[in-house]
Amino acid sequence: MTLSTILCPIDFSEATGPLVAYAATLAAGTDAALLLLHVLEPQPMLAGPSDLDLAQQLARYHASAEAAGARVNTTIVPGADAALEIVEEARRHSADIIVIGAHGRTGLSRFLMGSTAEVVVRTAPCVTLLVKSPVESGAYRKSA
Repeated sequence: MTLSTILCPIDFSEATGPLVAYAATLAAGTDAALLLLHVLEPQPMLAGPSDLDLAQQLARYHASAEAAGARVNTTIVPGADAALEIVEEARRHSADIIVIGAHGRTGLSRFLMGSTAEVVVRTAPCVTLLVKSPVESGAYRKSA
């Protein structure tokens, strides 16, 4: 299987760093282009990060992916539904694979918030690799 474009949606959560590292390693190993995508969903005026904060965070992940040897592009797209925007960007860029993080929410929180990753997996036009966060899985917890 040959990969030319890897789409990696990021949300700037604690799990984003390990997700970008995974996607960058895959991109570098397959010589595929890596597209880091952030969907800017509507936020209340006082609650959302500033454009400068977003640009700085995106630049940090861009630099870390490049340091891993990946050819990287970044983009921020506005949208009310992150899953739909991710799928549309995958189509627009003819992505071969979407590497997306799973936050591991279950029960009531998943019911109330929905699952972006689940919708992407069900509707994506390409292969989707769901990466469980080491943060959520406990991989970063210290042993006693």
